[in-house]
Amino acid sequence: MKIREYGVAIGQLPTGEKNDITDVPDVRVGHVTIQRELEGDQEYACTGVTAIVPHGGSLFREKVTAASYVINGFGKTTGLVQVNELGVLESPIMLTNTFSVPAVTQGTLEYMLAGHEEIGDTTGTINLVVGECNDSSLNSIRRCVVQPQDAIEAIQKATNGPVEEGAVGAGTGMVTFGYKGGIGSSSRIVSAADASYTVGVLVLSNFGSKHEFLVDKLFPALENSLPAVEKPTDGSIIMVLATDAPLSDRQLLRVAKRAGIGLGRTGSHFGHGSGDIVIAFSTAHKIPHKAEGIAETRTQLREDHAVMNQLFAAAAEATEEAIYNSLSQAKTTTGRKGNTVYAFPFERFSSQ
Repeated sequence: MKIREYGVAIGQLPTGEKNDITDVPDVRVGHVTIQRELEGDQEYACTGVTAIVPHGGSLFREKVTAASYVINGFGKTTGLVQVNELGVLESPIMLTNTFSVPAVTQGTLEYMLAGHEEIGDTTGTINLVVGECNDSSLNSIRRCVVQPQDAIEAIQKATNGPVEEGAVGAGTGMVTFGYKGGIGSSSRIVSAADASYTVGVLVLSNFGSKHEFLVDKLFPALENSLPAVEKPTDGSIIMVLATDAPLSDRQLLRVAKRAGIGLGRTGSHFGHGSGDIVIAFSTAHKIPHKAEGIAETRTQLREDHAVMNQLFAAAAEATEEAIYNSLSQAKTTTGRKGNTVYAFPFERFSSQ
């Protein structure tokens, strides 16, 4: 269940209908989940791929405005240098485990080449964006079980329906605050004058220790004796933020920075070995790959309008709630070497 079903409401702004990133019109999410025994002494595949697709058309031919923000850079992403240089996104955003970034990049490339004969021929190459977290507590990560076809399948499965959360897709083997984490999502609606905009966030959560989790603010009388996993590394989180608000890439960067506030509110201090990365995009404009004119005209929000502060608050609130949803939607999972990561027992405390 989502965290709100346990009686916990985060922030002041209203959520979208699904309380997911797919509340942003035309944004789609797809997963491929891999769980199976492998040859060897208690080796197990517990991993997957998640695709976030900004719209249902050709992302290469109709790009969207984008930016990224690195809170702490202990991560192995692809494509963010060009996103920040040009301010556009031209491929799905792909999430997976650390050692599967090459395979997922290859699969995404194959998918995009199959639908765009001009790439690398009559026009330039394509910039692919892939983010990762380390799922080696539960997944036999050295086996590199994710294949390029899994990335293609995740893109093909992407829909604008309710997002499947928890131990699915890239989140299958992830651990958050010592409990089962993974994929979580949330959204907020902001309104000003006669305009209304949606901010949606999807997280791949894999960070923190039990003692850092600020769960007592959700359930003040909490007494939790459930065992938690202590990982040897700090872990990571990828935060994907989508909106239909007409923002420039510079304005998107400002909004993306506020996702870090939501992350901090859960208890994270952006540890030394943590990759805390935000990838943000706006669907308000579709930017053609080719155009005849020398100039283009776009609408963007005024910096000094009150709606900008609402967007900042929406980013913080949706990120915090998405992290909680990644925990509340996850299920106890057993993986490699018999390692078990328990789901956090929200149901024990929801009546308090």
